[in-house]
Amino acid sequence: MAYDEGLAQRIYEHLEGKEYIWKKMFGGICFLFQGNMGFGILGDNLIVRVGPENYNKTLSLPNTGVFDITGRIMKGWVLVQAEGIKSDKDLKAWLERGETYALTLPAK
Repeated sequence: MAYDEGLAQRIYEHLEGKEYIWKKMFGGICFLFQGNMGFGILGDNLIVRVGPENYNKTLSLPNTGVFDITGRIMKGWVLVQAEGIKSDKDLKAWLERGETYALTLPAK
């Protein structure tokens, strides 16, 4: 599956000056902080790691859904539909959620 290169560019701009690496995963690309994935792009959607304690609350937000590419729901991860990240403000909020959570985990 291809990923939205325009969305990737917006993410790169947001991450300018930050320490991260990106990898091709899930048929898209993912962004890792201290070795832990925080978010990624799958098609034109954003996948965000929010953690198990924030999972149900985050799923109640607009334009979100479960992240399921293997036939098994990945709890602690949400899929944010393209509609939910149209504005730079909304995209930034989602990226900060994922980055913040990834940085709470032990470095790999």
